[in-house]
Amino acid sequence: QVQLVESGGGLVQAGAPLRLSCAASGRIFGSLHMGWFRQAPGKERQFVAAINRSGSRTAYGDAVKGRFTISRDNAKNTAYLQMNSLKPEDSAVYYCAATVGSSIIPYYTRSSDYEYWGQGTQVTVSS
Repeated sequence: QVQLVESGGGLVQAGAPLRLSCAASGRIFGSLHMGWFRQAPGKERQFVAAINRSGSRTAYGDAVKGRFTISRDNAKNTAYLQMNSLKPEDSAVYYCAATVGSSIIPYYTRSSDYEYWGQGTQVTVSS
């Protein structure tokens, strides 16, 4: 079993930065592919970013490319999402996700690829 706990969400103004953290426990963190997803009211869960086990490869959804950065610190069992130049349309509940995955596939972008999920942290961006 893997437990994921997100933190760092809040209410910010458009253009501001925000940094989310995801603390993992229950498994060796270095064995997990990590991802971030978000879900706004009335919308489906959307892929935000992904990072492989070592942190050498990353992927981003089109809506956040150039503004968000995913990273990880395996020594601290923590993944991060640095969000810059936030827009009102970024408002959503942000979820951290993890999967053992495969050493062959560099990263995962589908919610169905992940078997472990955090409770989510709310990000609200005012106009």
